[in-house]
Amino acid sequence: MRLQDIPLALLVLSSQNTRRDLLAGQENSGIDELAASIAKQGLLSPLTVRPLVGGKYEVIAGQRRLLACQKARIDPVPCLVRDNVDDIDAVTISLVENVHRADMNPLDKATAIKALYDRYGSYERVAQETAWSASTVRKYVKLLDLPPELQQKISTSDGPAGVGVLARLATTFSGDAALQVYDKLSGFRQTVQEEILKRSAGDLSAVDGLVAEALEGAFDVRQCGGNFRCLVVKDILEGNITQADFQALVAEVAENLGSEVKKSAVRQAASDFWKSLARA
Repeated sequence: MRLQDIPLALLVLSSQNTRRDLLAGQENSGIDELAASIAKQGLLSPLTVRPLVGGKYEVIAGQRRLLACQKARIDPVPCLVRDNVDDIDAVTISLVENVHRADMNPLDKATAIKALYDRYGSYERVAQETAWSASTVRKYVKLLDLPPELQQKISTSDGPAGVGVLARLATTFSGDAALQVYDKLSGFRQTVQEEILKRSAGDLSAVDGLVAEALEGAFDVRQCGGNFRCLVVKDILEGNITQADFQALVAEVAENLGSEVKKSAVRQAASDFWKSLARA
């Protein structure tokens, strides 16, 4: 690897870039805003590129930064040049850079993760490459089993918990059945949606009854003692509840508390609890 300033005219976008949806997450930080920041403060993080035949360089990480540099007329551009990088290595580099960003479209992540899985043949190996859990890797790959109509509905506004619901939907139902169930679940909180899918056990005929129960609030009231407490810990330890899912549950509890002090205390206790599990 070497740092090198490369003229804009020699930089091309990579077909291997995992970030296909450049509009995802731009509500707060679009290309124009990024260009203005780079024009004012310079490019703080160089692009990652690989050399091509003919003297040009392919950008394998930093696609939005390249577009912003073009707008800001930054020329030449600071780049980190990596030699001997094949297509799958390029996917890996792009994915690792973007994978933990909230503004990357989940379907882009899913497609890139599947490419890594096809290469390594192991969810555990992909988890090592991305610093994710194997269960999270599986969830994203399951998104690719959704009907195209549902894949188009996936956006960063759903967040990790939304990905969990859609992954469970893809695991439980397929084709037209998945579309029907998705429509029936619309409007419920994600925790309720997951509960309905879990209890349905893949039986489409059971969904209407479960939806009726949910409308009556059957899945909204959760006891803080007894079996619920044990089931939450069990689900966390088995990887059925991600940190984002857990935070969503805690946020629901905190919102029902009147005092900001109490809300803060609950959130801190939940954070400490999660950290203690991670160290176990």
